[in-house]
Amino acid sequence: MKQAQPNGRQGITLVETLVYILVFVIVITLVFGAIVNFYKTRSFAFDQVVAIDEARIGIKTMTREIREARTGDDGSYPIERADDKEFIFYSDIDKDGAVERVRYFIGAAGSKATEQECVTLVDGGSCNVIFSNFFSGTLISAQIKVSVEGDFGWNNQEYAQVEVDGEYQNDVCRTGCTDCPAIWQGDRIFDVTTAAGDNYLDVLLDATSSVNDFCDWIDQNHSMKVKVKLSWEEDSGIDHELKKGVTNPTSNPVSYPPADEEVSIISSYIRNGPAIFEYYDSDGNKIIGSPAKLSDTKVIKVYLEVNVNSDKAPENVEMESYIQLRNLKDE
Repeated sequence: MKQAQPNGRQGITLVETLVYILVFVIVITLVFGAIVNFYKTRSFAFDQVVAIDEARIGIKTMTREIREARTGDDGSYPIERADDKEFIFYSDIDKDGAVERVRYFIGAAGSKATEQECVTLVDGGSCNVIFSNFFSGTLISAQIKVSVEGDFGWNNQEYAQVEVDGEYQNDVCRTGCTDCPAIWQGDRIFDVTTAAGDNYLDVLLDATSSVNDFCDWIDQNHSMKVKVKLSWEEDSGIDHELKKGVTNPTSNPVSYPPADEEVSIISSYIRNGPAIFEYYDSDGNKIIGSPAKLSDTKVIKVYLEVNVNSDKAPENVEMESYIQLRNLKDE
């Protein structure tokens, strides 16, 4: 016989206990979900504020440095490259009296360069340089600039043939060079995009027999010296990082070695579809094609779209600045 509980109460059944536990779990889950969502929202808002502030400081720095663009210490024109998402110029950004080479660019597509030299001491000799594993992303384009120094310029008989990976390209100094100037001459540029696709280039220069040690009288103990500069563009697959590369000049002679470039990230949350850089002439007309972007540019527009996560609100924050190049405005 079932006995009644004191005060007329009956015990809680198993079903009621399970219902209470289920309700408790649901309430706790909702509370914790709300807390987690609250902190995620605050974290996103904080990250967005930081990203906007970084981009704002970046534009302010770019404006100051680009405004003071000037001739490089090696005689280079103030603007070296003027593309939609990459701008290279020369400016004394740290006010130390030396002009730095400065490059602002989006991480996805960037230009890089390296160079090598070789020498031959025998009459009609040859020498070669090899570039390997120079790009790490997807190669977009590549070219080499070949220069020589030594005994060139006599009656079109002193020149060197250029080969890339065993394929003849053209001649250097067949015309337009002089004997023993003690400077680089005969510059020739070759498109090597196809050959460079395997991340390997073998550049050979083979001099004619007339190229000899004739230049010994000016303390040159070689018949031919060769300099090959390889420049290329590659896609790194990261298209949201605005970066800054700085190269300090060397001395004796002055140069800007590509390997010395120091790269830092300005912002990791750039969402630009449109160009980052636009170029305008002295009349305020937008410049479309090259090389006019180099020679005619007097004003540069910097435009950034910033968003930590473009897949969720808020919309991209837009920033822009117009920069007049002080040292070029009167040219």
